[in-house]
Formats: sequence, structure tokens, C-alpha cells
Amino acid sequence: MFLILFAIILSTTGVFAGILIMQVPFSLIMHGIAIVSLAGIVVNNNIVLIDTYDQIKHQVKNPWDAIMRTGVQRLRPVLLTTITTILGLVPMAIGLNIDFINWDITIGAPSVQMWMPMAQAISIGLTFATILTLIVTPCMLLLGVRFEKWRK
Repeated sequence: MFLILFAIILSTTGVFAGILIMQVPFSLIMHGIAIVSLAGIVVNNNIVLIDTYDQIKHQVKNPWDAIMRTGVQRLRPVLLTTITTILGLVPMAIGLNIDFINWDITIGAPSVQMWMPMAQAISIGLTFATILTLIVTPCMLLLGVRFEKWRK
């Protein structure tokens, strides 16, 4: 539970860091929606990763091997969901507007400007959260195993 909450905090930190780096004005509503939706993705990815680790650790004696197998097994699904989500948000993040009635494509139209901060925040946060899920979460799992051994 603490590992998943820690991942949410770190992914939110990634969103704020991305906002600062890109120098995007902060929009409380849209960035707030982005952080909530990003938290859902982060929780899902981490729960699946931790659940896979819990299943594999009973089959393998060495915790390091269990963590490595978990990472290899979950790498493709996590990367595929991340890449498809980010690629789906790219048109909105760059401000691309497609008008199907007048057959016109514009960049930076007023109808898109409201959604741009949310798409940018989700894209940045999801990139950061994927790195967290694939690197930091397994490291924290190994740290937990070592702490349990030390405590015993």
C-alpha cells in the first residue's frame, strides 16, 4: 500500500516538474484532472507489477530473480499502454484541432486551448510514472525484502 502511495506522490511530482520545465501556466482544473487520471494509471500499473511479483516470488527462491522476472514480464504491457496513451494525446497536447464540418485542420484553436494543459500534464506525468513503475518500484520491492531480512 505504501509503495503505491509513494508512486502516486512521485508521479505527481513528475507532473509538477514537467509543468515547470515546459513553463506552462498552471491550470487548477485541467492539471488537477490530469493528476487524478494519472494516479489511476500509476495505481493500476503498480498493482499489476506487485501482484506479478507476489506470484513469482513463490516460484523462485531468490528475490532478485523474482524481481527481474517480474520486470521482464510486465515491461511490454506497461510500455504499450504508456506509448499508446501518449501518442493518443499528442494531437491534443500540441493543440491540433480538426474541424470535420468545415474540413479544416488548425493548430492552437480556441476549442483546443482548454484541453492542452491536461493532455500535456498526462503525457509528461505518464512518461515519468513509467520510469518509476519499471525502475523505482522493483527497487523498492527489493529494499523491502532486504529490510525484512535485516529485521529478522
